[in-house]
Amino acid sequence: MNINHKTKITGLLLLFGILFSVTSFAHGVDDATKQFLLTNEGAAIIPFLYIGAKHMVTGYDHLLFLVGVIFFLYRTRDILIYVSFFTLGHSVTLLLGVWNDMQVNAYLIDAIIGLSIVYKGFDNLGGFKRMLGFQPNIKMAVLIFGLFHGFGLATKLQEFELAEEGLLENLIAFNVGVELGQFFALSLVFILLSFWRRFDSYLKFSTITNTLLMSGGLMLTMLQLTGYFLN
Repeated sequence: MNINHKTKITGLLLLFGILFSVTSFAHGVDDATKQFLLTNEGAAIIPFLYIGAKHMVTGYDHLLFLVGVIFFLYRTRDILIYVSFFTLGHSVTLLLGVWNDMQVNAYLIDAIIGLSIVYKGFDNLGGFKRMLGFQPNIKMAVLIFGLFHGFGLATKLQEFELAEEGLLENLIAFNVGVELGQFFALSLVFILLSFWRRFDSYLKFSTITNTLLMSGGLMLTMLQLTGYFLN
């Protein structure tokens, strides 16, 4: 097996690892967490930190979008800027959505989150410039989709009608947990991408990678829309 062929295999293995390994985890809430959220009263900082971190680490829809965001970002500074826009967006709608009991259909929100993945894959492929002749503001797009991702997180919490006592503290703890989970997951993804970038296959397979991102996002969107129309 020649070096070039080994490089291609390495790139493909990393590609499938990044895109599909996270989908092996359930994005829902396990029974123990459900029971805790339904019965908890008062501030519970550590448990909500853990639940927030766990939800983000297993949240393949959020992670796939962020993979698309950082795929062509090579400088740590740029990654921090774009992830900060995303963090700002989802933090605002997560906190305000639950605190003000802003009811949004979970299926439609998750469908939009799926479309955000499609959008980023299409953007990475240069689709806007080639097909529409212009490039949307990427930072603004990341911020706007971050708002929808935050509503997605909020709808998960609203299902459990959290007790008002200690609600603000618990929401802040959950949001901090989400950020910690996001940092952990993105650090792992960035390490894998940095390793893959040493090989020529990274750019060679960039089209396949982002096409798969689009396909995954489209499947998530169709799944959620099916749930919306059947419920």
